[in-house]
Amino acid sequence: MQPPRDCPDWVEVVTAAERPELWQRARQDDLFHDVWPEYNHHGNDTPAYFGALVPRFAEFQALFLDRRTGQIAARGRTIAFGWDGTLDDLPPGIDALGIRAVHEKNPPTALSALAAEVDPAYQGSGLSRLIIVTMAELARSHGLRALVAPVRPNHKDRYPITPIERYARWRRPDGLPFDPWMRVHARIGGRILRPEPRSLHIAAPGRDWEAWTGMAFPDDGQYVFPGGLAPLTVAGGEGDYWEPNVWMLHEVG
Repeated sequence: MQPPRDCPDWVEVVTAAERPELWQRARQDDLFHDVWPEYNHHGNDTPAYFGALVPRFAEFQALFLDRRTGQIAARGRTIAFGWDGTLDDLPPGIDALGIRAVHEKNPPTALSALAAEVDPAYQGSGLSRLIIVTMAELARSHGLRALVAPVRPNHKDRYPITPIERYARWRRPDGLPFDPWMRVHARIGGRILRPEPRSLHIAAPGRDWEAWTGMAFPDDGQYVFPGGLAPLTVAGGEGDYWEPNVWMLHEVG
């Protein structure tokens, strides 16, 4: 694909459609596993849509290569879906979005970000911003009307008992969002559509949650845990968790 205008010289951007062997390598080697908390790899519905990205949506999946070393430095995963541009038609979270996208028969009208992943060795190099800009360019080049993102606020785990509706309203003195990842979106034109308290669902036996979090849950109740954006509810030996997101919009017309 044609790289965005401000792409650094040392970065090459390719899609999974252009370099399927590189995409498969990143998947087989699980190159970006460690950029997520372990529990995030166990969504109940995520396999249905993340597993459908290639080959069906291959032209919307981007890899960012270090020209100097050939290393895969970052990955951007998106999915195309039908959206009429209104809040009423916006899916209630990333799970609902992904399920809608894989079952739709009509041509898509918008693109949604799913994940922006940067190898820890390259974090702080500006690739996170470049991934979003590239996602917007992919939407534009395919004639889609908008890029939306179910943003996972990366400091929300420090405030797990604060409702996402309240957290999303927090601002710095300069008026930008309090959350760093939301700020990255805002600085390149993203605006908040709405917070989504029940976006990604993970329900599993308590013993699995104990393995993922390194904690014990000796009684029924609500627990905060490392990396969690909201409390985990434990009842009858089962753990139930809804991860919140914040929908943000990037106009691409």
